[in-house]
Amino acid sequence: MKEVKVDPRIIRTRKLLMDAFIKVTRKKDFKDITIRDITDEATVNRATFYSHFQDKYDLMDVAITEEILESIVKHLNHYDKLNEETIVNIFFTLTEFHTKKRTEYPPQCKTSMEPFNSIIEQKIKKELGELFYSLLLKQRPNMSSEDLKIGATIFSWGIYGASVDWENNSSLSAEKYIKKALPFIISEINNFKG
Repeated sequence: MKEVKVDPRIIRTRKLLMDAFIKVTRKKDFKDITIRDITDEATVNRATFYSHFQDKYDLMDVAITEEILESIVKHLNHYDKLNEETIVNIFFTLTEFHTKKRTEYPPQCKTSMEPFNSIIEQKIKKELGELFYSLLLKQRPNMSSEDLKIGATIFSWGIYGASVDWENNSSLSAEKYIKKALPFIISEINNFKG
């Protein structure tokens, strides 16, 4: 089957629109952002915008998937065993993401991030779930798929929840937080029988 090449101008324009969208969200609440705000920032016309995206919600979804989650997913794809080191590294990847999100968006733009938060959380949990499923499958190949999916869901939601708790409620460093949480997580991994 012949590989279809995408015109580099299409890739550049999509990237330009996504970057413009991210910039605008730092200045305005999502509900107040118009297509014109995005196209003015990107210096393209409305027709160009609509040739790439259906609306600002479509753009938001793509921007989150391609821009924000890409940095997380690339750090998650190289683990081959579910152990203490993997858990710690995943936790640090998530806390770095939370820290970056907090520093890139000034306090006055915090409400701009609210529409993204549930989408970001959903997508991160999905990626983590797939990672944990593949790791559990390697370590417990005789376990049923349903049991592995349940375990993967619990681990992905747990580690993501811990990173959110660290961000919102903890005065500990990420290193101290995960050191305290690790015995609980490792115990669950070791006891996971399905």
